[in-house]
Amino acid sequence: MLRASLFLAAITLGAVAVHAADTDPYTRQIEQWRADRVARLTASDGWLSLIGLEWLHEGTHRVGSAADNDIVLKAGPAHLGTLTLAADGSMRIALDPASGATVDGRAVTDAVLVDDMHAGAEGPSTVRFGSASFYVIDRDGRKALRVKDPAAPARAHFLGIESFPIDPSWRIEADWVPFQPAHKLPIGSVIGTIEDVDVPGKAVFQRDGQTFELLPYQEEPGGELFFVIADRTSGKETYGAARFFYAALPAGGLDKPGRVELDFNKAYNPPCAFTPFATCPLAPPENRLDVAVTAGEKKYRGDH
Repeated sequence: MLRASLFLAAITLGAVAVHAADTDPYTRQIEQWRADRVARLTASDGWLSLIGLEWLHEGTHRVGSAADNDIVLKAGPAHLGTLTLAADGSMRIALDPASGATVDGRAVTDAVLVDDMHAGAEGPSTVRFGSASFYVIDRDGRKALRVKDPAAPARAHFLGIESFPIDPSWRIEADWVPFQPAHKLPIGSVIGTIEDVDVPGKAVFQRDGQTFELLPYQEEPGGELFFVIADRTSGKETYGAARFFYAALPAGGLDKPGRVELDFNKAYNPPCAFTPFATCPLAPPENRLDVAVTAGEKKYRGDH
């Protein structure tokens, strides 16, 4: 099934090349964007490879695939080792010598684990065991193991992505209205956390004779504008919780009035549409549009 799914993805990539000569530049651009999106999603370490999200509490946890562990993994050795979460949030792992596991590619018996919110450019500490692996995520002070395996069922049985027809009218030049200082916007998540993000301004645009506003934030300093939206299609034709898209920064900078391009043809489903083991933001009330955005990705056919 995994080979068949990846073959389907290869066919999708090939279709882009076949139709490229028959389409306009914008359509080719969106087709290529969609092909790249499928390639990232179906990569061996992409979102479809998730097989577990194990929340941790303070103390020591026995980890492995055997039923007598505190945390039972869906892959790997029967007894991988023990994880200890200290009161200060630091973590250590003691590996069973027979497990064959490594930490960041090194064969060690004991190591400190750095989570994704406190890691540098090299990323969080990765514990690998056979084809599977995990690292620690931190969500509003709560820590969990994010477990991946290229043989994950979601990847093996991937059904492809359906999208609305490409519609250039949904590539919209919006007015950029800066906020000085930035506004705080509470963003909820599917796991019940709330994060206050800095909103540097708003994008204002017209559609069907109405004026709409969207509030973006930046996932990292200097990064693109990130929009978490919902609309009248949400929960019907599209994923109910939210869809995402990015936009380039205004040419004049975030602190000056200007223009920003909103391309709803690049609106895509969050990881939570494909796997129950992801932690995704929800569209805030301010970004719930009273219009049907018939562009971008539709609801996943295999939606759990």
